Amino acid sequence: MKLYKVLLPIMLIFLGCSGTERYDVLIRNGKIIDGSGTAAFMGDIGITSDTITAIGNLRNARGTTEIDAAGMVVAPGFINMLSWAVESLIEDGRSMSDIVQGVTLEVLGEGDSWGPWSESMKREMKASQGDIKYDIAWTTLGEYLEFLEQRGVSTNIASFVGTATLRIHVVGYDDRPPTAAEMDSMKLLVRQAMEEGAIGVSSALEYIPASFASTEELIELCRVAAEYDGIYISHIRNEDETFLEAIDDFLKIPASTGIRSEIYHLKQVGRTNWHKLDGAIAKIDSARAAGRQITADMYNYPASSTGLGILMPEWVQEGGFEKWVARLKDPAVRKVVGPEIIKTIMRKQGTPEKVLLIGFHTDSLKYLQGKTLAEIAAMRGKSAEETVMDLVIDDNSNVSAVFFSMSEDNLRTQIAQPWMMFGSDGKSMAPEGVFLKSATHPRAYGNFARLLGKYVRDEQVITMEEAVRRLTSLPAANMKLDRRGTLMQGYYADIVVFDPANIQDHSTFENPHQLSTGMSHVFVNGVQVLRDGEHTGATPGRVVRGPGYKGNK
Repeated sequence: MKLYKVLLPIMLIFLGCSGTERYDVLIRNGKIIDGSGTAAFMGDIGITSDTITAIGNLRNARGTTEIDAAGMVVAPGFINMLSWAVESLIEDGRSMSDIVQGVTLEVLGEGDSWGPWSESMKREMKASQGDIKYDIAWTTLGEYLEFLEQRGVSTNIASFVGTATLRIHVVGYDDRPPTAAEMDSMKLLVRQAMEEGAIGVSSALEYIPASFASTEELIELCRVAAEYDGIYISHIRNEDETFLEAIDDFLKIPASTGIRSEIYHLKQVGRTNWHKLDGAIAKIDSARAAGRQITADMYNYPASSTGLGILMPEWVQEGGFEKWVARLKDPAVRKVVGPEIIKTIMRKQGTPEKVLLIGFHTDSLKYLQGKTLAEIAAMRGKSAEETVMDLVIDDNSNVSAVFFSMSEDNLRTQIAQPWMMFGSDGKSMAPEGVFLKSATHPRAYGNFARLLGKYVRDEQVITMEEAVRRLTSLPAANMKLDRRGTLMQGYYADIVVFDPANIQDHSTFENPHQLSTGMSHVFVNGVQVLRDGEHTGATPGRVVRGPGYKGNK
């Protein structure tokens, strides 16, 4: 009897312990926004290995790692629908500027993808590298993504296969339709990419050589992607004077193929085109009402960023970069191109003062970064149009610039659309090392925090639940991703924990290299990448593949 009394407390402790659920990670007391768009609720989340294994009241459970999320939002990891982290992740796999905003998936490949590459394309890419230098150890798109995973990245990664890449691979830089044999070759490359896990086919139709593709050519490529349940995503042919006509052109592709389709960074460039947004929304809503799955994405700033080539006519750039530069050195060509450049600036930006130079390859020209085109032209004693041509020649690159030409009111209207998603259209970088050699657009550091802080919390354009849905389950479902984008038992544990009262972007056009704040914890595939706002150094990111993947799942 005495022995029983001695053993009874020990037995009760053992029975109590054996009945306690245990997890690798237990997030307690959070305001859970699960990505579905439904109302937030209080609860706990248990993670085992890379998977969410429990959601609800886990008061009696224990975790090897426990996080008290009281006062904070717990949500699925965010999806960056337009990432240009293709090289920055090679340099620094931590993906700092995006991780501290809660991005757990970088979707790459706007028109140009890092595969499939021919040997001549590899030589060209190697020669054109800027501050970030790397060996090209891959050929196909699938090999590139696996290279990143093996090298170690903090975010998951996915990619579209770009039509410019396909065209350069098969046709080159010539402005002509492909032959029947070349068309077949491009289709085979699409098929290969889809079976390697590409999300779909992408195009950037304001840039050569993608702009040389007819709508019929794009339809044929999209038919192949549709066989694999992929999607088509496009930087449409024009975002200013013929903006609405470009949307009509875009909509012909889903109408002909049935493929799910998305417009990259929807915007209206130039004050005289701002009023066209209502017409664009009406066209998209009409297509959706007719049963087509049409979406768009955007970045949350009234300025765009691209190379100076966007100011020049296509014909002067035909044939590749070397031929472009050679033409710009020809006085007869300059007399024709110069007026076109200034006409474009006046139509889109209104003045050279609204063109900000941010990215040079040549060290001796980097002192010009952060200066406007008007300032540089005055320094050189030349016209704005001459300066544009000279900068491309002098830097031997398509010099990066920021163009102020968009409407803040239109941004709010776009954010309010239920089919709108979000992409940074930037690299994922850190405010250190090689990244400080160039300026950048603040969207690279603040796009997602700006949405949640400025437009959700401060201006209440949409609710937090709706913003999270657009950042998570909507893009995940649209891309047909396996067990991503929602806080649900059995889904991968890509989870963010942030303070909704303090989530904030800090990057500016004047001082862009500033990390956002307010994100406390980030998990990627169950591994903690951000702890109390500090990067852990972990690189658990994986290749996320589309539904056409034929490899080992």
